[in-house]
Amino acid sequence: MTVMSGGSQKASNRKSLSFVLMEACIYHCGDSKCVIVLSMLLIANLCIMCSSSTQKQVLLPGFSGSEMDYIDNNGMFLLSNGSVFGFGFVTNSVSDTTSYLLAVVHLATTSIVWSANANSPVSHSDNFVFGKDGNAYLQSGGSTIWTANISSKGGTSMQLLDSGNLVVFGKDSSSPLWQSFSHPTDTLLSGQSFIEGMTLVSHSNTQNMTYTLQIKSGDMMLYAGLQMPQPYWSALQDNRMIVDKNGNNIYSANLSSSSWSFYDQSGLLLSQLVIVQQGDANTTLAAVLGNDGLITFYMLQSVNGRGTLPITVPQDSCDMPAHCKPYTICNSGTGCQCPSALSSYTNCNPGIKSPCNSKDKFQLAQLDSGVGYVGTNFASPVPKTNLTGCKNACMGNCSCIAVFFDQMSGNCFLFDQIGSLQQKDGGKSSFASFIKVSSSNHGSEQGGSDSGRLTIIIVIIIVGTLVVIGVLVYVGFRIYQRRRHHPPSQDDAGSSEDDGFLQTISGAPTRYTYKELQDATNNFSNKLGQGGFGSVYLGMLPDGSRIAVKKLEGIGQGKKEFRSEVTIIGSIHHIHLVKLRGFCVEGAHKLLAYEYMAKGSLDRWIFHSNEDSSMLDWDTRFNIALGTAKGLAYLHQDCESKIIHCDIKPENVLLDDNFLAKVSDFGLAKLMTREQSHVFTTLRGTRGYLAPEWITNYAISEKSDVYSYGMVLLEIISGRKSYDPVESSEKAHFPSYAYKKLEEGDLRDIFDAKLKYNDKDERVEVAIKVALWCIQEDFYQRPSMSKVVQMLEGVCDVPQPPISSQIGYRLYTNAFKSSSEEGTSSGMSDNNSDALLSAVRLSGPR
Repeated sequence: MTVMSGGSQKASNRKSLSFVLMEACIYHCGDSKCVIVLSMLLIANLCIMCSSSTQKQVLLPGFSGSEMDYIDNNGMFLLSNGSVFGFGFVTNSVSDTTSYLLAVVHLATTSIVWSANANSPVSHSDNFVFGKDGNAYLQSGGSTIWTANISSKGGTSMQLLDSGNLVVFGKDSSSPLWQSFSHPTDTLLSGQSFIEGMTLVSHSNTQNMTYTLQIKSGDMMLYAGLQMPQPYWSALQDNRMIVDKNGNNIYSANLSSSSWSFYDQSGLLLSQLVIVQQGDANTTLAAVLGNDGLITFYMLQSVNGRGTLPITVPQDSCDMPAHCKPYTICNSGTGCQCPSALSSYTNCNPGIKSPCNSKDKFQLAQLDSGVGYVGTNFASPVPKTNLTGCKNACMGNCSCIAVFFDQMSGNCFLFDQIGSLQQKDGGKSSFASFIKVSSSNHGSEQGGSDSGRLTIIIVIIIVGTLVVIGVLVYVGFRIYQRRRHHPPSQDDAGSSEDDGFLQTISGAPTRYTYKELQDATNNFSNKLGQGGFGSVYLGMLPDGSRIAVKKLEGIGQGKKEFRSEVTIIGSIHHIHLVKLRGFCVEGAHKLLAYEYMAKGSLDRWIFHSNEDSSMLDWDTRFNIALGTAKGLAYLHQDCESKIIHCDIKPENVLLDDNFLAKVSDFGLAKLMTREQSHVFTTLRGTRGYLAPEWITNYAISEKSDVYSYGMVLLEIISGRKSYDPVESSEKAHFPSYAYKKLEEGDLRDIFDAKLKYNDKDERVEVAIKVALWCIQEDFYQRPSMSKVVQMLEGVCDVPQPPISSQIGYRLYTNAFKSSSEEGTSSGMSDNNSDALLSAVRLSGPR
């Protein structure tokens, strides 16, 4: 099985900003208070690092991780000392990339050598836990899928050795409390001992058959999972063994770099099966029990990959009772064939399942000369008799369905279940083999039965075809009548799909009827504004609470907006995010009911206002900026699935009666799973706030929201748009002007001239620096929104942002020349003009 490889550059870049900020803290710290702040910073940074997807070589109690947490490291969270093996989550199969196994993997060959949940794959969000009680277990949906059962033993650490052995140590590190080598799945590795009581189990094949390897009664044997497990290989009977001691019972088997050695309980070497003539100590030898019933040996190498060795156990694939279908003959090198005595039966199977409960009469059909059965090597014979007595023994035993008589030894073997047969020694076998068949269905009568069965099948097919044709004609006629009298609209066509979709939403908001919202809005008479997908109306619910009702107009993107709003907003609750109170979907009517924000959107309070009564003071503006940052941080990091807003602007920051900021309008949000750190998607958002990667078609991530937030923060500080052609050429692109003034130390010219400037208020400089950090063109240099919140709250000093290049200035002067106060624009100088012009206004204010 192959594990996808990927880099960890993204994770390391996320950490780099934290260390830059810490260095700044060290540079500025000079008193005891600063030392305390620095200590808090160090502890916080260590917590962030410990909770990140950093791979480890030792796990300590209290660790928890999912595939989603370690997607940057291909799901691997624990490495062996030499990085030969890894422990973590891998996909269940090439065709299924949504189910995962918790497994030990040979990294160079991506071979799974041990798994905790081979038959119970989990999702990307399910957790492996090394609990504080020292127990290791795998959880899925509140249930324990796998556990090491060592909670009472006091495990202190978990390590993965370069041998591929996953171990849990207690206080005494010399003796593990638990190890994967003692609980093998389908693979044994060099240095791994397989002892009595252990079981190796293959994966199921297409016939739902599994194979097992066990040490029982002094012998190591392979079993096929028939109704009663049937042995087909024995270490004591394999003639390839180099025997050192005869007569002793096998208790354990150890795989070395070149051979498989067998020992008794005292550790005395009994025999060896040579796998390769000359082993390599730096190479891992693996023995894998496949779903074909063969044990295949592989060389796992760091340089040359995985090499398959020619030796297998058993030596001949025909030495297995399930290599071919039951009753068919396995010929080495030529495949499977039906015995001539059974050729008249369907699939070469006489179809006898419970002869003891049948009223049919039976007889024995003799098979071709030289046909035998591998089971005779392991079954106990009945008392010695002649051929007639052997056949009579089977006919007198109602459960017997096959009998094999060895004419040389006189041994008679009866079987009540049988797999595939085998051709012995080119037809020179001493066995006479017989299969029990029904006398009434044998010979010519079988042909008559088959003929009658065929007639019945033909009649059923004809009748079924006529019924299907009749149903299709009826359905087509009904559809024609409906369209003739009531031509369906696009909205009607999609409404049933939406209805079914919304019924599946877990924890969805209140569902209103169209009449209820029509009454609440007084027939949609009080219009608050016009958005990108419909108008917004003021309404009042029967309990007296006011709501803002968004009436989606048309389908297309409006339908997509509706689904996005209900699924995303309905599951999110945060003080700085607008709450979705309910929704309505009736035929073509689709409406969303939000909590009403009395003060409207932020843009009306910071742009183009000379009235003192409607101007926000600096304290209020700073609190709005901080609240908006907290709302975005929640979307990026604390939701079940990472959410990118994609359209952060002042119009989408709403204010309640107390000027509490809440982020709104998730209609353009791109729901992003933890498996994705960056996505390519169609251009969306509003000009003036788009990050450079939107325009240049580079990969986007939550750092695109950080850029938009930085632009909004500059506008909150300055009280003007980020690009204003009315201003002088120096001030037209305000971010460039702000960079220049910050370098000159002149913060007053950046601050809104309509507000009173207090040069002792450190928050002004902090906010300006944070804004300029957020609009860095290299998104790796932008801080996360959680880091933005920490900087605004004064957890530590903010270092001087680096000087930005002129790329952003060129993009905005060429592509984003404002044509209105709401950020619409025209003009484009590069090949992205068409895409950009189609996104002039993708959404509007609530």
